[in-house]
Amino acid sequence: MSILDHDLLARIHDRAAGYDRDNAFFTEDLEELGAAGYLRALVPVELGGLGLSLLELAHEQVRLAAAAPATALAVNMHLVWTGIAKTLRDRGDDSLEFVLHEAAAGEIFAFAISEAGNDLVLFGSNTDARPQSDGSYAFTGTKIFTSLSPAWTRLGLFGLDTRSADAPKLVHAFVTRDAGGVTTVDDWDTIGMRASQSNSTRLDGAVARADRVFRRLDPGPNADPLIFAIFANFEILVSAVYIGIGQRALELAVASARGRTSARTGTTKDLDPNTRWKIADAALAQDALLPQLDALAADVDELVDRGTQWFRALVGLKSRATRAARYVVDQSVAVAGGAAFSSSSELGRLYRDVLAGGFHPSNEDSAHATVATALLGPLPE
Repeated sequence: MSILDHDLLARIHDRAAGYDRDNAFFTEDLEELGAAGYLRALVPVELGGLGLSLLELAHEQVRLAAAAPATALAVNMHLVWTGIAKTLRDRGDDSLEFVLHEAAAGEIFAFAISEAGNDLVLFGSNTDARPQSDGSYAFTGTKIFTSLSPAWTRLGLFGLDTRSADAPKLVHAFVTRDAGGVTTVDDWDTIGMRASQSNSTRLDGAVARADRVFRRLDPGPNADPLIFAIFANFEILVSAVYIGIGQRALELAVASARGRTSARTGTTKDLDPNTRWKIADAALAQDALLPQLDALAADVDELVDRGTQWFRALVGLKSRATRAARYVVDQSVAVAGGAAFSSSSELGRLYRDVLAGGFHPSNEDSAHATVATALLGPLPE
């Protein structure tokens, strides 16, 4: 099932350069994606959604990213939350069923997980989670890379409870935009992925209601299904974005080769052996990615049990997808030549956008540590 038709993708593509130039949020894109039902793509049909599988949505994200990487990356954060809720529901856990209902009703979800200097990611937090007498929690701290910051209505976040009798506990919850104590810091002035407007979020006693506190976990690695659901949906859908970037870069390289004529030979560049080698090598890297994406997404959909090897597979996909995307873009820029260095060049924008891949969890150090642990066992404490 495809949601993103050619005309919609063309309009989104045509707006991307302007959003990037103006460092502006993708307001019109988000409105059109919402009207098309894209934000409820993963919500089951019986709950008011479109009922797509993770595999189907991953392919849609590849197409969206080829049109507008920053739009795809930002909307990913909402889609990841609905994917997490669906992954848990498929496995008999209804603790995030409210996410699916609210997404179907038009609420927009965002992530407030990342913190400056916190390389523990999901296994620790610098944000204070203060328990309240009614079971709610008040969160104080600063989150970075909050994509969808101008538009979210539900913010998924976590922090560390050091006060309860069973502390320390990592507390996962949602706050609403109108709850108070939440400030968006206007600090998103980056070289790429500009339309995502992933501003920092300052929390000053932002209260999550008791019925929106959905996990209290021990710090450190945890076998709770929530952790798997977050890793699976985040890594697969982020990988889809960078696969889409590589796909578009390769298309642009081919078009450039056919459209450029060599002054030396008088023939178009598509007949030049060096150009052909660069494009072929980029294609070889690109072609390896979709089968990996498909295999992992299908296994999540079909409840396949990979046991302790799941995290190795997920971080491996993300690592390969983002590294390959950078390589494909590099080769494509080399084919296009100096024209790609222009600020108005789509390839130049992809060159800037693709750099963001290294900042998404898991980074290269973390990915290698995960794979080494899966193969060699954990390091002694």
